[in-house]
Amino acid sequence: MKLDASQVIQRLIFLLLGVALGAGALALMRGTRPAPIYIEPAPPTPTPLPWNVYVSGEVNAPGVYRATPGMIIEDAIRLAGGFTAQADVNRVNLAVRLFDGLQIFVPAVGETVTLPTPPPVAQGSGSASSMVSPNPAGDLASGGKINLNTATEAELVTLPGIGPATAQNIIAHRTQNGPFAAIEDIMQVSGIGTGRFNEIKEFITVGEP
Repeated sequence: MKLDASQVIQRLIFLLLGVALGAGALALMRGTRPAPIYIEPAPPTPTPLPWNVYVSGEVNAPGVYRATPGMIIEDAIRLAGGFTAQADVNRVNLAVRLFDGLQIFVPAVGETVTLPTPPPVAQGSGSASSMVSPNPAGDLASGGKINLNTATEAELVTLPGIGPATAQNIIAHRTQNGPFAAIEDIMQVSGIGTGRFNEIKEFITVGEP
């Protein structure tokens, strides 16, 4: 069967369209597929390790006990069996928060005791370690606080995170500017920000107004 010119042209057009469509489909099949997306679960929040606190003096069961963040001296006294009948409970600040390495000494009624301040130990990891005393502010359990307006350098370095350089800055500041009017004023001292203040505010005072 002979085809006229128009039929030949029409068939050629269909042929070319078929070739073009086939080539396009092949190109799509060979195209780069997007990489799969993997969603990794967030790492679990580390659980705080138990702390060690030493409870001594007029308690029924003196010794080292495990504590966790958020506990206070009242909790530690309870772990140690509570006060004895001879304990001077009015000299113990039960509201002070615990931390690792704290020594809690409960004096007897009428007893006068000055506990030696242990040498400072490093806490933390890497280069961000800070030097703190295991028994900050001296006899902490008896309610004693460091007076920012009278404390010596040796007394100031018993505060958490306060080293010799910062202690000297505190003394220099009060010498040049006069006594601290409130404990918050210590944040005016170089090296003491809000975070450091929150660590030491329970252990400091400016004395009687």
